[in-house]
Amino acid sequence: MSRALLAGWQVHAFAPGLYPERGDLRDSRFDRLLGRLGGRWAKRGAPLRRQRGRRFVAEVEALADVLAGLDESELGRRAAAVRLQLASDGLAAAPVVECFALVREVCTRLLGLRHYPVQLLGGHALLHGRLAEMQTGEGKTLTAVLPAVTVALAGAPVHVITVNDYLARRDAELLAPVYAFFGLRVGLVVPGQERDERVAAYACEVGYCVNKDLVFDYLRDRISQKRSRSARRALVDGWLAGTPQRAAAPALLRGLFYAIVDEADSVLIDEARTPLIISSDTEDPQGRALYEQALALAAGLAAKEHYRLRRHERSIELTDAGRGAVGEFARGLPGLWGIARAREELVEQALSALQLFQLDRHYLVVDGKLQIVDEYTGRVLPDRSWERGLHQMLEVKEGIDLSKRRDTISRITYQRFFRRYLCLAGMTGTATEVAPEMRSVYALDVVAIPTNEPMIRRDLGLRVYRDSERRWAAVVERAGEMRAGGRAVLIGTRSVAASEVASQRMLAAGLPHEVLNARQDAHEAEIIKQAGTPGRITVATNMAGRGTDIVLSDAVRAAGGLHVILSEFHDAARIDRQLFGRAGRQGDPGSCEAIVALDDELFVAHAGPWLGWLRAREAADGLLPPLLGRLLRWLAQGAAERQNARIRRQTMEQEQRVEKSLAFAGRGE
Repeated sequence: MSRALLAGWQVHAFAPGLYPERGDLRDSRFDRLLGRLGGRWAKRGAPLRRQRGRRFVAEVEALADVLAGLDESELGRRAAAVRLQLASDGLAAAPVVECFALVREVCTRLLGLRHYPVQLLGGHALLHGRLAEMQTGEGKTLTAVLPAVTVALAGAPVHVITVNDYLARRDAELLAPVYAFFGLRVGLVVPGQERDERVAAYACEVGYCVNKDLVFDYLRDRISQKRSRSARRALVDGWLAGTPQRAAAPALLRGLFYAIVDEADSVLIDEARTPLIISSDTEDPQGRALYEQALALAAGLAAKEHYRLRRHERSIELTDAGRGAVGEFARGLPGLWGIARAREELVEQALSALQLFQLDRHYLVVDGKLQIVDEYTGRVLPDRSWERGLHQMLEVKEGIDLSKRRDTISRITYQRFFRRYLCLAGMTGTATEVAPEMRSVYALDVVAIPTNEPMIRRDLGLRVYRDSERRWAAVVERAGEMRAGGRAVLIGTRSVAASEVASQRMLAAGLPHEVLNARQDAHEAEIIKQAGTPGRITVATNMAGRGTDIVLSDAVRAAGGLHVILSEFHDAARIDRQLFGRAGRQGDPGSCEAIVALDDELFVAHAGPWLGWLRAREAADGLLPPLLGRLLRWLAQGAAERQNARIRRQTMEQEQRVEKSLAFAGRGE
């Protein structure tokens, strides 16, 4: 890796540690305020950056005819020459233009896929550490290969980060021949791999990985780093004693050089509320009896009187009366019940298990084991558990065997992790709304990339019904209409439980369909493959909301394309737009609509005071006037977004306080 590349990324020194990465940014609230203002200003400057990008695209296209006339060996020689230039000069203009043109030609020959000008424009934005907002269906997978090859040829390892293993595996397998042409190896990091497989994958020039796996592997390396000094001393002591010790295992990663984050708003914004934690299993000496006592006590406490429930923040706090009730209950009981703070935390966890975490929404019970469902992707998180006894509390609540308790060893937030990359880039279909936060937290400017074909998707509007009963009846009716017309239908739900309710309603109406949720994730590829065929109805959680390309048959395209029904709004309008974006891709016909109910979680949690007033203004059929429906959505999602942004700020500030306290104590993260 050349000094020119590091200079272009404005890297003057690495943070101390196992491998190259940036040091933690010490920004204040004032710095972040300036960043947010800069993010708003950057949106206004986006047309100027796009104009520069268009000049770059014109230069790339000027090489198209020349490269098309070369045979494979001549193309290989050009690629080798470009590699030498990039390795010595970094991301200089001339070799970058030729590299993009070469990648485009190779993709055309090997994959039968040729980059559109807008994809070249998106690749240019990614190469310069920006967040490219590309509408769904515009080919972000093919766009990412342009900067990935360029940076890898310049000598820096590249991480292409996706939100799930299905997308990581799909993209790595599709693009492997292209990377191989340039002499680059492609690694794949997905859940369930052994350590040796992960080390080999990270050793490749380009690695496709899932965001959570990447961060956990980084934390494992940090833990190894903390132990390295004692390990080296053990080696010396063993050698002196004549009993050599085994050397410490090598680090998993090579460093944090260049990252392209797919679905960047999901990873960097939506999932940034919660730190990622590595824990150790410990035997719980108290056993099931302790949790049963706590759940029994919590069930008898009264909201408002004994505890304050903040459902939208997912937090519970005992009042003075609640602490008194817990103390009275604990009188004479042994163990943790004799320690005030310990017993209060135990009861708060029990209250959380009863009030905040729901079966088939936040977790599943599969084969007698409790499995967490990722609320942003709709997928099961294997081998993950909640900390501080919450997981065991839920296991007792569901009447299943108790697992070992986990204690925190290491933790980090997404904000802190991704700011350590020497160069960070991202792409998503929905980033404009969070452009100020992207700039203030990650120094990422959002650049909106135009679509290759005009968007012809029709928005059929919003219907808000009085209750879920009327909502599901309307959803079933609309799905039946579209199916009868030869259309394909995608029904989006927020949870596994909701998807199964929708499935039951479809069965009752005699409508054949497929369900895609965390229970059916093994059949995801086949379900998606068939989702664009005539008369197909697919009921899905967020698993079908991001990165999923539903290919339409000619018959469905002629009948009007895919119709998307959103059955419940999410906290962020961006996530709703992701689901709607499954229809009308790349100039295809399609349509979308929202059919929701006043008793949906979003409205109850964030617009509760308005619901009584709104119910008094519904029509005879239980339908809210369209204007009031739009107002309700705006109020509820606005409140939810502000709340979530506040939680992200608090998480970041708490992480900084934890870091300072650990540093003062002489410990790492």
